[in-house]
Amino acid sequence: MKVAIPAAQPFSKSLKYCLKETFFPDDPLRQFKNQPPSKTFLLALQYLFPVFQWAPRYSLHFFKSDLIAGITIASLAIPQGISYAKLANLPPILGLYSSFVPPLIYAMMGSSRDLAVGTVAVGSLLMASMLGRAVNPNDNPTLYLHLAFTATFFAGILQASLGFFRLGFIVDFLSHATIVGFMGGAATVVCLQQLKSILGLEHFTHEADLVSVMRSVFTQTHEWRWESAVLGCAFIFFLLITRYFSKRQPKFFWVSAMAPLTSVILGSILVYVTHAEKHGVQVIGELKKGLNPVSLPNLVFKAPYMGTAIKTGLVTGIIALAEGIAVGRSFAMYKNYHIDGNKEMIAIGTMNVVGSFTSCYLTTGPFSRSAVNYNAGCKTAVSNIVMAIAVMLTLLFLTPLFHYTPLVVLSAIIVSAMLGLIDYEAAIHLYKIDKFDFLVCLTAYVGVVFGSVEIGLVIAVAISVLRVLLFVARPRTFVLGNIPNSEVYRNVEQYPNANHVAGMLILEIDAPIYFANASYLRERITRWIDDEEDRIKGMGETNLQYVILDMTAIGNIDTSGISMLEEVKKTAERRGLQLVLVNPGSEVMKKMNKAKLVEKIGQKWIYLTVEEAVGACNFMLHTCKANPRKDESEVWNNV
Repeated sequence: MKVAIPAAQPFSKSLKYCLKETFFPDDPLRQFKNQPPSKTFLLALQYLFPVFQWAPRYSLHFFKSDLIAGITIASLAIPQGISYAKLANLPPILGLYSSFVPPLIYAMMGSSRDLAVGTVAVGSLLMASMLGRAVNPNDNPTLYLHLAFTATFFAGILQASLGFFRLGFIVDFLSHATIVGFMGGAATVVCLQQLKSILGLEHFTHEADLVSVMRSVFTQTHEWRWESAVLGCAFIFFLLITRYFSKRQPKFFWVSAMAPLTSVILGSILVYVTHAEKHGVQVIGELKKGLNPVSLPNLVFKAPYMGTAIKTGLVTGIIALAEGIAVGRSFAMYKNYHIDGNKEMIAIGTMNVVGSFTSCYLTTGPFSRSAVNYNAGCKTAVSNIVMAIAVMLTLLFLTPLFHYTPLVVLSAIIVSAMLGLIDYEAAIHLYKIDKFDFLVCLTAYVGVVFGSVEIGLVIAVAISVLRVLLFVARPRTFVLGNIPNSEVYRNVEQYPNANHVAGMLILEIDAPIYFANASYLRERITRWIDDEEDRIKGMGETNLQYVILDMTAIGNIDTSGISMLEEVKKTAERRGLQLVLVNPGSEVMKKMNKAKLVEKIGQKWIYLTVEEAVGACNFMLHTCKANPRKDESEVWNNV
């Protein structure tokens, strides 16, 4: 049976298919087909605001679960929010602001039932690191605060734009290995930064790398405060013990969830009773009462600071997006439901844009808070609304109670949360399975710890992209052999018992052929031919007559690839060999036909399967041996 040549298609149709598969792989417009205008409007409203999809089916049973989950994550969100705001060198009250407005936006627009919205340590660290280079938060706190709002605005614009224009695949360039290394490095840096509060130091480096932090710590040994250090270590120990207990006893998840707020309460009482603030233990101080003030007029859109805000927003926005989507997908997989990545981007982007208008800084779906939400049995995004209401009540009535909260307790909360992000088990797993992935992970970690957060991220992404380019530019090729007592042909390296077929070299190319790899494949095929001829001479076998290319895995080919096949054919002919092709795909066959390559090779030398190609070549070999005066054309005319 001959390999069929597909009918020619207009370029517009091919382009439409390519664009659809790139930007609309989930086919979101299918649900709108053949629907009346009223139904189309309702579906569009539900698509943009998933709350209208699940709200009509909401029940009291769901509310009971969401109420418990919301109160539980609020007990974690309040101390974490204050802690992460301090980490970002922002007023602590911003951590509470950022746990009020954004969760309400996400509850209406998000598609995840389990994502708990709030600030994150890595995003806070990035913001402090990048903005701190342009403006000192101690010398000019107002400008620094306004730049934080502006960076959040640009982060939200980027995130929403990626979702709106269906460009979510860009986030996929942050591989799992990159994220493991980057998050581990960032967590290490965050923990090191907390030495300032744990040791009670007033002056500390603004740099985030290991060398600078250690130098700052050990050049100020005379200013260490043992009271603060003892308090910090005690609370870190308490938080780690509660987390360990909750892991061993999952039904007591609330013990770990309540531990940060318990630490804040105990630490505040201890400071108030002992007047520890007079003995070197730093406290938060006064927090303003009231809900989020409007910050839209405070956004900075002028040189020279706008460039810094844009760069900070782009970097922090991508990282926050990657974390939020990864966390949402993880819990969706556990509960067996689907979330739309592009809708999530729009939701996260919108809540950051609105947040930047209401005195909030960067938010996403942190893993720790979402894990508590999941374990607490949340059913819908209403748990975010409950959390937001709890934070609202705190802002209105309870902020004076945080006056005596020691900063060292906030540092202990951060350290305990960050230790969970140093996933050494995942790094070991990467080392066992794929050394290159481990190298990417290690490079990201070292780059963050010894350089900066941005350097580590750039290096890790660059290595990941380099690996993708290597996959494309240096595809694998295999020699196939026959499995004994079968008609199956497999890689001789994977199956050592597979036999080479006398007089034939069977090669499989394991990737599309493009300009990036065409030259390499031409040279690699030539080397395979050389190696096979050397092997045949050493074994004293039949001379090589045919080079068979299994093209099953070649999904596409460009003009450079066509030229490469033509050159391989010419090389084979100069050496007295016949090139045979097996199972070229529709796109490949179409382009070879247009380039007249099918005619040059000959339709009779293109087969559906390797078995057919080997059978035909064996027939030719035996017929030519039996009739040495006949050439191949005569033999084929008699077949």
